Amino acid sequence: MSGGRLRAWQRAALDKYMAAQPKDFLAVATPGAGKTTFALRLATELVGNRTVDRVIVVVPTEHLKVQWSQAAARVGLSLDPHFTNTAGVVNPEYHGIVVTYAQVAMHPYKHRAVATAQRSLVILDEIHHGGDAKSWGDGIREAYDDAERRLALTGTPFRSDDAAIPFVRYTDDGEGYLKSRADHIYGYAEALADGVVRPVVFLAYSGEARWRTSAGEEFAARLGEPLNAEQTARAWKTALDPRGDWIPAVLRGAHTRLMQLRERMPDAGGLVIATDKTTARAYAKILGTMSSTPVTVVLSDEIGASQRIEDFSNSTDEWMVAVRMVSEGVDVPRLAVGVYATSASTPLFFAQAIGRFVRSRMPGETASVFLPSVPVLLDLASRLETQRDHVLGKPDRVKEGWDDELLAEANREKNEPDDTKSYESIGAEAELDSLIYDGSTYGTGTIAGSAEEADYLGLPGLLDAEQMRQLLKQRQAEQVEARAGEHRHEQEMKAVQRNQSAEETKSTASDEIPRLRKELNTLVSITSGRTGRPHGAIHNEARQNCGGPPTALCTAEQLRDRIAYLRDW
Repeated sequence: MSGGRLRAWQRAALDKYMAAQPKDFLAVATPGAGKTTFALRLATELVGNRTVDRVIVVVPTEHLKVQWSQAAARVGLSLDPHFTNTAGVVNPEYHGIVVTYAQVAMHPYKHRAVATAQRSLVILDEIHHGGDAKSWGDGIREAYDDAERRLALTGTPFRSDDAAIPFVRYTDDGEGYLKSRADHIYGYAEALADGVVRPVVFLAYSGEARWRTSAGEEFAARLGEPLNAEQTARAWKTALDPRGDWIPAVLRGAHTRLMQLRERMPDAGGLVIATDKTTARAYAKILGTMSSTPVTVVLSDEIGASQRIEDFSNSTDEWMVAVRMVSEGVDVPRLAVGVYATSASTPLFFAQAIGRFVRSRMPGETASVFLPSVPVLLDLASRLETQRDHVLGKPDRVKEGWDDELLAEANREKNEPDDTKSYESIGAEAELDSLIYDGSTYGTGTIAGSAEEADYLGLPGLLDAEQMRQLLKQRQAEQVEARAGEHRHEQEMKAVQRNQSAEETKSTASDEIPRLRKELNTLVSITSGRTGRPHGAIHNEARQNCGGPPTALCTAEQLRDRIAYLRDW
């Protein structure tokens, strides 16, 4: 058996393990760094020197069973991914088995028998799942408490929780809490410096969102502005609604970016992470109008999902849309553009999702991830390099992000039954708010589809970190200078108009448009007072009936059309 050539961090971790020969070892390494390679090399060493006779790998999903088995075969280890609880017998032709946490939790005593029948190394992939559900944690503790050796792996930040993860060592953090302690850590920042992973540019999109409650009340809020939890959740949900304008505009931007990258990397692929199967299919339909190749849809509860991921990975197709399944552990190295179109926002899930795009294949590659301009996501994006440990019982854990349950609660009317429809999306427009790279923010707001957005979407796909920083600074400076030039031109026009006689002055767009906007807003206010309808709802109706962009971008003619509509109405 051969483990192949190791990276520096893998060699350092292996040397540390072989010197100490511990019963338990926790390795924390950023997604894309090569945890699987390290674990399998350690397994071949322990099998080769007869420390263990059996290898058992425990993974979160069914798809990963096959992926681990294939990786093990490449280094001379044969692991059976088809082991079932019903049979309960290990085929003697294999060195071991690959099972899921759920399998172990269902019949822990059966798996205990497998682990103790021979001296076994148990590899617990993404060990944080031992804290996801009490049954999973209890299951692996019962099954593997007497195993000869245990290797725990994770590539994502642990969340604060009350459930201790089995086989993880905790020590006092000095503030009264217990914090996990890893035996070897290889973080994103280190991997980025070593060229093991690629840097990520986040493109954050804001825009006004409008929705209606079950009581018929209409509300409007702007993504990216300070909002309470309920407003943020509903504005976010409205933006992600495939029937609105926000998500199609963001998908167009992402597709433009992917086409730019494919000029230098012809097989570069894109992934949209959706909240549920309904929106996933709707997003795929939208992408189908842009993509020149079929759009792959992956739903984890459908037969053949694993095969579709593998087929996409081995193809040169442009887009895949998935629900959660590819947020962790699924290896598609050619993914270079992502759209974070989900409401999940815990540090754990966010890091898992972004981990799908960081695997480096060639020097200078950069990944691009499009996401809603929501404070919690922007904070996670700017702190991508931060290493987190698992903290037991810390009271501020909810502040680290909103669980899906909290978002669901925020989207529910007070005292309203769960099955009552409480919300209806009216629409949302998209604007490129800013770019986040290496913890810094660049750019000023610009409308989706504008020339300024195109400048950012057209950034070269092969740049080193310093070149990317310099180019983003340059783009931002050009954008600011262009805005300043527009302002100077407007001021000069006003000065010329003031110097002209009233008889000679003609109405120009520079003074007519502000006057028309004021007139439109006055009419909206009057209408609102007469009908009791929110201003945003009236603006939206005028726009739907007259066409055109948001009010701030309307021409004089478009504004006059809306004024005439409201007067007639």
